Amino acid sequence: MKIKDSSVQYRFSSKRQMRRLCRPLGVVAVSVLTACSPGVANRGALPTSNAFASRSSNDAAAIEPEFLADPFEPVNRGVWAVNKGFLVGVMQPTGRVYRTIVPSPARRSVRNFVQNITYPGRLLNNTLQGRWSGAGDESLRFLCNTTAGVGGLFDVASKWDIPKSEASFGQTFSYWGWKPKTFVMLPFLGPSDDSHAPALVGDSLVDPLFYFYPYVSAVTRYNSLSERTEEAARFVQSESDSYEGTKYAWSYGAKEEPPNWVSTGAKDIPTLQTMGVAVIRCQDPKFPERGREMSVRMPSTGRSMMFNCWIQPTSAPLVYVSPGLGSHRVSPVSLAMAECLYQNGFSVVTTTGSFHPEFMERASRAALPGYPPSDSQDVLAMLSEIDRALEKKYSQRLGKRALVGFSMGGFHALYLAAHERECAANSLHFDRYVALDSPVNLHRSDVLLDQFYNAPLQWPADQRQQRINNALHKTAQLVLMPPSPNMVPPFDAVESKYLVGLSFRWTLRDTIFSSQSRNNMGVLKTPVSKWRRDECYREIMNCSFHDYFTKFAVPYYQTRGIGKEKFIRELNLRTYAGKLSARKNVRVVVNRNDFLIDSADITWLESTLGSSRVKVFADGGHLGNLASPAVQKAVIASLNGLK
Repeated sequence: MKIKDSSVQYRFSSKRQMRRLCRPLGVVAVSVLTACSPGVANRGALPTSNAFASRSSNDAAAIEPEFLADPFEPVNRGVWAVNKGFLVGVMQPTGRVYRTIVPSPARRSVRNFVQNITYPGRLLNNTLQGRWSGAGDESLRFLCNTTAGVGGLFDVASKWDIPKSEASFGQTFSYWGWKPKTFVMLPFLGPSDDSHAPALVGDSLVDPLFYFYPYVSAVTRYNSLSERTEEAARFVQSESDSYEGTKYAWSYGAKEEPPNWVSTGAKDIPTLQTMGVAVIRCQDPKFPERGREMSVRMPSTGRSMMFNCWIQPTSAPLVYVSPGLGSHRVSPVSLAMAECLYQNGFSVVTTTGSFHPEFMERASRAALPGYPPSDSQDVLAMLSEIDRALEKKYSQRLGKRALVGFSMGGFHALYLAAHERECAANSLHFDRYVALDSPVNLHRSDVLLDQFYNAPLQWPADQRQQRINNALHKTAQLVLMPPSPNMVPPFDAVESKYLVGLSFRWTLRDTIFSSQSRNNMGVLKTPVSKWRRDECYREIMNCSFHDYFTKFAVPYYQTRGIGKEKFIRELNLRTYAGKLSARKNVRVVVNRNDFLIDSADITWLESTLGSSRVKVFADGGHLGNLASPAVQKAVIASLNGLK
């Protein structure tokens, strides 16, 4: 593993990439962690039905990374709202037109020109930091690209392996000891802080294009922005709180100093494999743009529910993709699955997960998610409305229907399969149900997620905060590095477990905040304000999944006549073994080292469904191998017979 060497090589270029992603659009398109999580190595026995009562309601206080202070949060959120509106309402549609009219080589030449002409700033800041070799490299690059590269339109220096040495006043201020402490959101420029915001003034003054504003400068800036509008727009769409996600990513991604890459503890291979889900992307970056975003009105809520679809030009089976816990319809994993299915001749619809605020606020009849009978029926109601809308528009192009769900979406798929005969006659019925890496017992999964989040308690108390911060710092820097198939993520077992647990805790935070914003049960002591969330978020982060069920979900559903024992029983698919065994149109794809299930679960699935309908891979963690050709081939094979 050569993490340390590669981190040095890309240390300075990655900062520029972070600012390019963040500042112009106000967006960090950085997926910090995974969409779904594994459990812990010692899975042990299944929790009993009284486990809710026997466990402590809060095993440990919130174990959070430290982020930049946000004393101006209400103002920052207001600016962020304007930035989002500008991105989605102006930059995204005009960017599509611009990219259609101006060919890619021309846009690349403009970017090369800008990179070349801003050489004075890099020369000055390399010099101010005493990086003489960097100043020399940049001078040589400028000479080569200005002459052989025709004024910088072509980057011949990179072809000749002359290294880049990015440098800015933000780096210089950090080198001089000015460390950022306060987060700020700049109008139309995006996230920054009390160090990088003043540095923008210096960067502008040494940028020759600044003195040609608003003519040449405006054109070159727009050219740069247009390349990232789609990814940025999907980020703000899919994140429950894109402002908070941007602040988190900026706090660590914009750091000028590198993290400590040394990882001396034992590795946990399944969780490291699970982290592979964070880098899953569409093979064709333009695939998401080729689909349509549509909406249906949900009778249960009276609100419009959005979905995305890719319909084949001729008759083809229609596959509905149901994602993980808090995943969104345009999340990278959902889009990658849609692309795989579409390329293999299926029409595809992507939807949003039941724990995501978009689903909770627009399609759910309940105030809180987490009870499978209620959640699954709401999912089915949404899919039925979508199917009716598509049938009206594409009736001659829609064949048999299938439901493909991963993680929590897979659990819902299996639950709906077991209860298909009980569904209303006008509900959508599927010819095939496919579950990918679905848990069998949600109750046990929640126990594991809480254990994951508490993993850093194994560290000495005086080192814990620093090591937590460093784990987040490494994560942010890894996202900015070029992908390497042979690179092992530099995390020990505690780090990888914590990072996955943290991602789930953030999902739970958004779920609780959304539910209490609409139906405050009085559990939270701090005010639930959409403009000032920091204090409320800190309280919610102290809520484990155990707390969510004991303090929020179970009491809420008890008011609807559902007792705790019945609630817990519904969390386990074994409750419906007989009904599932009768369904011959169910397929399951799982990984043997997926911590959300154990060997007993796999044995139960094979005995209940039949081993021929359960495809088991040796490894991959939880969804970590979803982009591998073997897994995608298995998914397509699970749909055989529909065409």
